[in-house]
Amino acid sequence: MDAIYNRLVSLNDELTEATLLGQILDPQSKYYGGIVDETGIARANHMSTPRMIAGWASALVNPDSRYYQDSLLLNALDKAVAFMLNRQHADGTVSLGSTNYNSPPDTAFVVGGVTQMYQLLNKHDWAELEPVTAKLKLFLERTIPAMLTGGCHTPNHRWVITAALCLLFEIFPQPELLARAEDWLAEGLDITEDGEWTERSNGIYNAVSNIALYHTGRLMNRPELIACVRSNLRMMMYLIHPSGEVVTDYSGRQDFGQTATMANYFPIYRLMAAHDQDPIFAAMADYAGSYITGFYEGVNNHPLMSILVYPEADISHIERAPLLDRYVKMINAEHPMKEHLQQIDAVGHHMHIQHSSMHLTFGAPLVRIRELDQSVTIMSQTPSFFSLRHGKARLLGVKLSTSFSPGIVKFTNLTASESGYKLDTVLEKGYNGPIPRHLLPAGTEGSTLSPWYLLPHQHRPMTHSQKLELQAEIVNTGDSEWTIHVSSDEREDVFTQVTFIFGNEGAVSGDDLLAGEEGKYFLRSGSMTYEAEGDVIEISSGAYEHILPIVREDQHPSGCQYVHVNLVTPYDRTFKIRLL
Repeated sequence: MDAIYNRLVSLNDELTEATLLGQILDPQSKYYGGIVDETGIARANHMSTPRMIAGWASALVNPDSRYYQDSLLLNALDKAVAFMLNRQHADGTVSLGSTNYNSPPDTAFVVGGVTQMYQLLNKHDWAELEPVTAKLKLFLERTIPAMLTGGCHTPNHRWVITAALCLLFEIFPQPELLARAEDWLAEGLDITEDGEWTERSNGIYNAVSNIALYHTGRLMNRPELIACVRSNLRMMMYLIHPSGEVVTDYSGRQDFGQTATMANYFPIYRLMAAHDQDPIFAAMADYAGSYITGFYEGVNNHPLMSILVYPEADISHIERAPLLDRYVKMINAEHPMKEHLQQIDAVGHHMHIQHSSMHLTFGAPLVRIRELDQSVTIMSQTPSFFSLRHGKARLLGVKLSTSFSPGIVKFTNLTASESGYKLDTVLEKGYNGPIPRHLLPAGTEGSTLSPWYLLPHQHRPMTHSQKLELQAEIVNTGDSEWTIHVSSDEREDVFTQVTFIFGNEGAVSGDDLLAGEEGKYFLRSGSMTYEAEGDVIEISSGAYEHILPIVREDQHPSGCQYVHVNLVTPYDRTFKIRLL
């Protein structure tokens, strides 16, 4: 941990030097004192100026920093905090800027960090800091009305707001702050028994919910909240590829399919390792800390500031347990997902929520398998149902699309057996009959003008309902071989495409590969290989039963390579994946 701390101090000094150059010093600018971010302007959100000055504050009060009690940095910090006050709206909020204006949840993210910044500076015995700490305290005080009344968009926003309320209470002991936190907590916690949060966001929002509920649980003496954090951190030990990438193949948020590391989990693993005196959490803190290359986390989750604000969470004395690199782990196998989905109609929201998602895949089963440098994920309820890492070679996903629904198939069920794993689904598509006359709006019948959007379509009976049953069976047939067996029922002539998605860093080759658009190929027969830095994945065998370049409504994002196998129902085909 000393090595991580020393590296964080050095990195923070480098970032301080760089961000000082980005401070706007034109007194005529409305952004005076702010720090230019990736948008070309300065903003007061948690990923912009507040995040950067968390590093400045950490340097100013840290004797190990070359900026310790530096008068020039103090002056710059004073200007930056004044900028935050100037950009704070009259209602106490700040705006995210990319979206979310006058935003209570985005203000809560900032509060989560600025409260820590205030605590850090306020306990440092240096009189010159007092004007800055007074400005920080004023900024926080102004946020209280918004925190007491403001709402949210997403599931994690509730816990970010709750943490902000509790952290504000440490500074401003107003009972209504905790009462508002209790209002949010009364909704119950959105986590499965295996530790998965609603948004299934291993790359971003798990860490957000974890650090927020840690602070809430600590300050409200609610051990059940800490238990949820512990549960997610234990789950995350199974969701890391050998390269250090986090599994994002099934995320419900913007990290879906994106490259992420464990870096933003460092503060919470450290805090929980100290809380539980847990050797495996301490090892995970070391591991997460080793991936910090820049302070990309928001101000509420700043790694160096967290160490300085909570020095009591020292884990240097805790023995480290070995990290997991061999396992077969099924997650959410017992989660009552079907029972919960069956209750939706009775709730009454009719699947409508503003500015958010219902996250209907919450709790969907998945399987994680690690064998040293081999890493496999098998998933239900997602566009891709299988992914594999073999050293540097990345099979990012396997997906199946049909013209029946049309589009990507998301397998409904995932079950395990002694021989392997089975995914299945039943697609259903029918036709809409006429609305019964007694359910038509008054004045509709016989009208010469009847807008389609004013008809109560929910009352149309379904006619000619059709079904298509699909299955995929996945078997590990040896240390270096997998098979994927896909099959359909006997319905004829449904166009189908099986797509193997590879990283751009490797080379695709094969004797009967037909090149399509850039980065897209068709495996018409035989086998193909994908090679990256000497690691090879071989897949056989291909088919070209139709010539459609894409099956309706299945879009392929850029930045990957795609190998398609074109099938027509009925089909019963086995693909062999060999690792060379």
